[in-house]
Amino acid sequence: MSGENTRKERAGSYRGSELLPVHLYVLTHLKRAGVDYAKMMAKMSGLPLELITDAIGDLLEIGLIERDPGSAVKRSRARFKKAFEVHKHHTYYRLSREGELFVRSIDRKWVEEYFNALLPNGGKIVKALAESRDVKEAGRKVSIDGETLEELRILRFVAGKGRKTEFFRRLCEFLGIRE
Repeated sequence: MSGENTRKERAGSYRGSELLPVHLYVLTHLKRAGVDYAKMMAKMSGLPLELITDAIGDLLEIGLIERDPGSAVKRSRARFKKAFEVHKHHTYYRLSREGELFVRSIDRKWVEEYFNALLPNGGKIVKALAESRDVKEAGRKVSIDGETLEELRILRFVAGKGRKTEFFRRLCEFLGIRE
């Protein structure tokens, strides 16, 4: 062991576990929300509930998030809630201490390295797509070949016709990638 920070091992991984964009979304959503439940994360992102619950399971397993104890949650802790206090009818999750430190360490450089590891020239493509209306407009700023376009669809960044998804918009907002 060299004693280096585990973050240095590879962009997009955490202690040997590969982090997908949906994992980053859940982490950054919980950073913003304080505590929340899977169905609300799915509703806000436009992703299927099963995808969110799988991501939550992965993040619980590696210790970045934890279940929130108690039977009620106040708006001061669940910042996306409208009511002052809500009795829990779902399993709520929050960032663990380790997750809090990890999310805090995500900066512009890390985000660019992450997307570059995910896609060839990914940092520039994601930034161009975030600043554009759709893939066609982003393609005028940076080269997006057919294979990369298909990968963007698989990652759920773009829909069938090339429009940005709500998931991609929220992920960019939470990661600080400007539109």
